[in-house]
Amino acid sequence: MGEGQSIYYMNQIFSKLISKATGISERQVTNTVNLLEEGCTIPFISRYRKEATGSLDEVQVASVSDNLDKLKEVEKRKETILKTIEEQGKLTPELKIRIEASWDATELEDIYLPYKPKRKTKAEVARQKGLEPLATFLLLQNPNADVEKKAKEFISEEKGVKNVEEALQGAKDIIAEQVSESEEARNIVRFNFKKDAVITSKVIKPKEENDEWVAKSQKFRDYFDFSERLAKCASHRLLAMRRGEAEGVLRVSISGDDERCLDRLDRQFLRNSSKSAEMVWDAVEDAFKRLIKPSIETEFANSSKELADQEAIRIFVKNLEQLLMSAPLGQKRVLAIDPGFRTGCKVVCLDAEGNLLHNEAIYPHPPKSERAQAENKIWTLVKQYKIEAISIGNGTASRETEDFINGLHLPSDIQVFVVSEDGASIYSASKVAREEFPDYDVTVRGAVSIGRRLMDPLAELVKIDPNSIGVGQYQKDVDQKALKHSLDQTVEMCVNKVGVNVNTASKHLLTYISGLGPAIAQNIVNYRAENGAFTSRKELLKVPKLGPKAFEQAAGFLRVSGGKQPLDNSAVHPESYPVVEKMAKDQKCTVAELLADKTIRAKIDINNYVTDKVGLPTLQDIMAELDKPGRDPRQQLEAFSFSKDVKELEDVQPGMILPGIITNITNFGCFVDVGVHTKGLVHVSELADHFVKDPASEVQLHQHVQVKVISVDLQRDRLALSMKGLC
Repeated sequence: MGEGQSIYYMNQIFSKLISKATGISERQVTNTVNLLEEGCTIPFISRYRKEATGSLDEVQVASVSDNLDKLKEVEKRKETILKTIEEQGKLTPELKIRIEASWDATELEDIYLPYKPKRKTKAEVARQKGLEPLATFLLLQNPNADVEKKAKEFISEEKGVKNVEEALQGAKDIIAEQVSESEEARNIVRFNFKKDAVITSKVIKPKEENDEWVAKSQKFRDYFDFSERLAKCASHRLLAMRRGEAEGVLRVSISGDDERCLDRLDRQFLRNSSKSAEMVWDAVEDAFKRLIKPSIETEFANSSKELADQEAIRIFVKNLEQLLMSAPLGQKRVLAIDPGFRTGCKVVCLDAEGNLLHNEAIYPHPPKSERAQAENKIWTLVKQYKIEAISIGNGTASRETEDFINGLHLPSDIQVFVVSEDGASIYSASKVAREEFPDYDVTVRGAVSIGRRLMDPLAELVKIDPNSIGVGQYQKDVDQKALKHSLDQTVEMCVNKVGVNVNTASKHLLTYISGLGPAIAQNIVNYRAENGAFTSRKELLKVPKLGPKAFEQAAGFLRVSGGKQPLDNSAVHPESYPVVEKMAKDQKCTVAELLADKTIRAKIDINNYVTDKVGLPTLQDIMAELDKPGRDPRQQLEAFSFSKDVKELEDVQPGMILPGIITNITNFGCFVDVGVHTKGLVHVSELADHFVKDPASEVQLHQHVQVKVISVDLQRDRLALSMKGLC
């Protein structure tokens, strides 16, 4: 079989397996796999290859891509296993067929276990002493056999077998290893763990409890003496226990039902009640306690952690997507304030493209309390820079600064917004910020970030490590490679869903555009700086390293406004321009007129434009885009105000109804900012009057809500809220 045929055959196998795992039809999977193998990106496939994929969305295409990557990893592992066993001279045709047919990673490792190179085990030592025939003899479990007489045959000073006891012990060590490597034995214990495994955590108290230990351990006190069926353990509880274990506060263990396991193993390996069977039972029990049980415990610890990671990553990804797709203010002139008391409030003025025009500090709050000077300065800046909106960070002194600004009675058309500061300090000290603002300190950079987040959250947040933007649960405890992969996918999907203006987008935003990456993104910025603004999408082909394939993948997501081709400022892909031009020609008008006149578009019957390459899904997308070319899919931004009577946690009383903003969603509820510097928790049981399984199905990030205060814990800085009867 040639290399091309081999790849085709393997892709067919992959398609069958992925179809079974995802529930997507085999034809759709096959076409998607082929596109991925050709180097097409997930955003491009989901947006511009709907005929091939059967209109799979980006989440489904990503699922196919992820499953394909996993199968390729299994394929690599199989190659390693086959090579290792072949080098040992033990690869039989039957074994090879079985390995090649297996795509279950656990099953594959079970098959490989007897052949896996090991350190010097008890069994290996016994084999070197020539005791394997004795082990084979015992395994026969002959009821009439004289075990001791047989064992005496293996006593040898030369081989280091001094007596019958040593001979029998060595034989039992060999049997124990054979049992531990038996797929049947491992599956017996594995099945028991799947059904009955319990996760337990206990506190590890130091000899002397000090304030530092007490402070560190308090967040884990719910798990000081905790036990739950592993199958029922929610991801956030498991990750909390694992964090407590990592910090040395908890001891965590996973255990099955030993008695049931041994009973099943007895039935599997024992044939009678002879002396040799007794020896075999000793070996089976040893195999279970010393070898199988610890191995399966580790396996379930890893698999449960992996499942918890997947759930935590799923929640983080959903939150990140909602955060990145937050409503933008748009291109308006913004005055941004990073509030503070002692160090003052850092004020910056930005133009409609987000460029820094001015910066300085004001001190309207104690200890300086230079309120009059601050008022004059804000009024001057608003007039001088024709400010259209004000953005205030939600950190220290945020409420006081918001009250100060609202008290100025600025023109009513100037809206005031409070935006999240999460990650702004990380950005301001980053290499990205230093490159953007080499002549300014971190306070100025942070204030600029606060202003830009109001104008376009997506464009600004792509510069920050998602781990630092304050959404998700236990994200620092999950598999960081898997987390990064999912987050990068999510950022890429969001950026391409919105699209970017190629003449104003930063290098960091362009990096996430389908088919580009850091090097080409930098080349676009360099080309722009040297040659001025792009006047058409075609001009992108002049950018170094941006060849036809990269252009194909990227062009539909890059916007060029004000050029000769009006479609360049839309999501219509250049490969579909001839279709639109034919529509315009058939209607006896220009493309620009077609875009401008709805009545002309209403006359078009898209069925007349179906070809073997262009189907109805693409034509429907084209018509939707012609209706609203370049439309931003994000919602309109709405102003929000906290309760004027509540500014500190001490002001909050049970029974109060307060306005709030959802800042984070977990699988146990959501956190709501009510303007008191402590985020309140709405537990999943308090989200609605009906049963809620997944909080993300009920609420969204940045959603404006009304909440009722259930309880206030000043000592632990906790606030319990409810949304029942208020939605």
